This record gives sequence, C-alpha cells and structure tokens, in this order.
Amino acid sequence: MMETLFDRMMRHLMRKGTLFITYPEGNTRQYGDGTGAPVRVTIHDRATVRALAMNPELGLGESYMNGSFTIEDDDLYGLLTMAITNIASGHETRWQKGLNHTRNALRWLAQKNPAGRARENVAHHYDLSGQLYDLFLDTDKQYSCAYFARPDMTLDEAQTAKKRHIANKLLIEPGMRVLDIGCGWGGMGLTLARDYGAKVVGVTLSEEQHKIANARARAEGLEDRCEFRLMDYRDVDETFDRIVSVGMFEHVGVPHYREYFRQVREKLSEDGVALIHTIGRTCPPGHTNPWITKYIFPGGYCPSMSEAVQAIEKEDLYTCDIEVWRLHYAETLRHWHDRFMANRDRVAALYDERFCRMWRFYLVACELTFRLNDQCVFQFQLAPKQENVPLTRDYLYGDDVSPAKTTPARHAAE
Repeated sequence: MMETLFDRMMRHLMRKGTLFITYPEGNTRQYGDGTGAPVRVTIHDRATVRALAMNPELGLGESYMNGSFTIEDDDLYGLLTMAITNIASGHETRWQKGLNHTRNALRWLAQKNPAGRARENVAHHYDLSGQLYDLFLDTDKQYSCAYFARPDMTLDEAQTAKKRHIANKLLIEPGMRVLDIGCGWGGMGLTLARDYGAKVVGVTLSEEQHKIANARARAEGLEDRCEFRLMDYRDVDETFDRIVSVGMFEHVGVPHYREYFRQVREKLSEDGVALIHTIGRTCPPGHTNPWITKYIFPGGYCPSMSEAVQAIEKEDLYTCDIEVWRLHYAETLRHWHDRFMANRDRVAALYDERFCRMWRFYLVACELTFRLNDQCVFQFQLAPKQENVPLTRDYLYGDDVSPAKTTPARHAAE
C-alpha cells in the first residue's frame, strides 16, 4: 500500500532526469524522462518507504542521516540536483501541496521567538564545538555568505570582500559607535574596530561565540574598541551611529519582524545608517523546510522581500538601498562543503558518522537551493533620514574604496 503511494508520488514528481530506486523487497523501478546521468538509490526497509511517502521533505534527510536510504557512490549532489530541479518545476502532488499549505498556515506559531526560545534555538546550532567550525570556515570564522567580487577568489578573500563591502555601505568613520546584532565569533566587529576605527558593541545569544569573540578581542588588543555581550538585542539600551546585522535576521521569526526593525530604529541615531544582511527567498512567503527546522536551525526562516520591506516601512526607516546577491551563497557553501569533506574524519572524531551525514546533507541541500531554486541574499541599507546615504552607489565601487587603495582608518590615524 505505502510502496504504491510512494511510487505514484515519484512518478508525478520526477519529470526530468533518470532515477532508479531499489525497494526493500529487491525490485527496482525507474523514474524520470531518461535524460542525464542516472542516480541509483536503495531503500532498505518499509518504514523508510512510509516516511518518504508521508513527509518527503523530512523523510529524505532523516533517511540519509540514518543510513536507511543509500545512494550509489554517495552521489548526494546528483540526487538533490534532480529532486530540487523537479520540485522547482512545480510538480508536487496534491498531498504535498496540502502539507505545505498547512505548514504555511502554522508558521507564525512555529516562528514565535521570544527571548527564552531564541536562546535555546541559538544554542542548538551555534554552541556546537568550536573545532567543528574551524574545520570548514575561513580563518576569520565568517559563517555567512561571502562576496565573490571575482570568480577566482579564495574563500578567505571573498569573506574579506564581504566585510569591506558592508563597511563601505555603513560609511564608517573613526570613533563611530557600532552595534553588531548577532555578532557571531566577532569577525565583523573586530574588522570594523581594527581597520575602520569604530567602537563596537556586539551581541549574541551563543555562549560559545561570546567566549571566542572576547578572547579574540583580547588577543588583538582591541578590548577598548570591541565589547561583546551575551544578551538579546532587545535588551540593548544605548544609541549607535551605525547598526550592522549579518546572518541574524533569519532567526528573528516573522511574528517579530516589526519588533526587530523598531529596535533598529530606536537604537539608531538620527544621522545613522543600518545594514541588514539576510538570506531571503525570491518567491512569495512560505515555510522553512521541516528537516532544516528539526535538525539545523530551529525557529529559522528566510523571508521574502515583501515580508521584510512591509515591516521596515512601518517603523519610520528609509530603505536607501536594496542589493540582491544571487549565486554568492551557492559558491560559499560549495567551499564549506569541500573543506568539510576534506576534514570529514576529524568531524567524525568530534561527533559520529550520523552527524557527518547530517551536516553534509545540510551543506549540499542549501547550496543547491541557492543554485537551482528560490533562495538568495538581501542587503537592506536603512536610515532615519534619506540624506544619510549618498545618492548614487559610486562610493561603493570607485577607486577610492577599491581593495588595493583602501587605507584602514586605524593606520590612517597613526
């Protein structure tokens, strides 16, 4: 019964490519139009067939993690490329569409993110061993989209370019007070203090990130310019010249969007500028993949532009600039995946094989969603007054701000 249901679902969904599935009883069926390199998978028990039929978005990731669903030559890229391409073509079954409608209807409840729950959600992902992130991130521990100004950039070069681009958008000057909402391991804040002369307050809910960020500030002798606090951004009570938030808005939750931008407005001086960098979706509002919610980012959600802008415009902020980065995150994730796989044995020693399969599924699925489906990155440049930002983008790309000619404010003052 369940195998028949799953077979019908697969025939409806898989219109492109060539997929062979071997079922627990040993029979093999072919799906797709016969084009492209074939992908061969084996389902090892009936419980997995049921899980895939009833909730394919959750079941696929869980089955791969648990080893009850295996791919010949571990061709995860091939399988997920085929799956995402067909899903993006809109061939979901009525059952899947109904399930997605239900998730969309319940997303406000799922994304309710008061301070206590926000702290738990952050700990789930960001309080993993710091050694794990050292194995696949760049040397500055930037866990967000890099900016590939040139296609031949290394990951470290692209992450440096990202920070420079953001700093230019913030129009940083020496002595400015900057609030970094969701400061991570401190890389952005330390860059703004060290290279641009800013005085930075960074906030995070991750104990691991808080500890490492402060240790880095002490090691670089930047304690007088960088203060990293273990606290919710909603509890900050000072006013700042600049506000930056990179990769944190995805954790805010739709019910809190207006609250978030109200906090940005209240904490920003009248002459201030804010830069909000977030993963977004190019499609209408939706829901987070249930596997990602359960195993990777509980409470996380990537907004459509309409959702974010609707909240911004109600909080007395000018949207001075919106920039859309398309394939930059796909390239970033490919670098992370390759580094992760090069250190897979060390990750397994920290955790186990199941964790390695989970993390690889996460990295590959996210890369291909950026590359083949509906995800991108938005950068919102905001200000209380439209005169706070130049009228053109020349200040971002002129020779005076090119990587070779930029003089860090700290050195300029010396």
